[in-house]
Amino acid sequence: MATGRLFCGTSGFSYKNWRGGFYPEKLHQSKFLSHYASRLNTVEVNYTFRRLPPEATLRTWVEETPPGFVFTLKAHQRITHFDRLAVTSFVDLFFKAVDPLRVMNRLGPVLLQIPPNLPIDLDRLINFLAAVPEDIRLAIEFRNKSWFTGLVYDLLRNRRAALCLAESERLETPPVITADFVYFRLRKPSYSDEEREQIRLKAQELRQAGKD
Repeated sequence: MATGRLFCGTSGFSYKNWRGGFYPEKLHQSKFLSHYASRLNTVEVNYTFRRLPPEATLRTWVEETPPGFVFTLKAHQRITHFDRLAVTSFVDLFFKAVDPLRVMNRLGPVLLQIPPNLPIDLDRLINFLAAVPEDIRLAIEFRNKSWFTGLVYDLLRNRRAALCLAESERLETPPVITADFVYFRLRKPSYSDEEREQIRLKAQELRQAGKD
């Protein structure tokens, strides 16, 4: 079995207060992405949660990063928060807008963050999963505990969509793997050396099992 690939990144990269730490003190903001991509090999993009990216923007991102670097895109808030997973014409519009990254082989998973006030709705989930192109990797972060059930996990497995294994001070997702890749969102304020070692060992175990 082939070893899975490890992608490691952060939620966003264009933070001015990272100067003097992650970024050199005098680095211009226009150089943030290229510097970031010299250290990490993926980024979770918040931009697409609020607007559709122009193709020129996507091409610029690709030009500023090396081969093999991938972009995880947050699904637009209209899909998750306004339409609440209902299948509308905007679903197709969103995936057409981000398709240039797929064509350039730079598209990582698309992350759907389901709002906490949306409880389990199996029909809504079934219809949405069926509406997304099959070659798109989906990672779904449920933030209402009612979704943590075997029926939902089976639907995700059938679509090869990943249950996003998110952890924060508020909620931790059950460690259920539903796809051929695993998506972690490690969002606690801090991690001890021991906790980071456990994360490393878990990533190593998953890679050895052939999962990205």
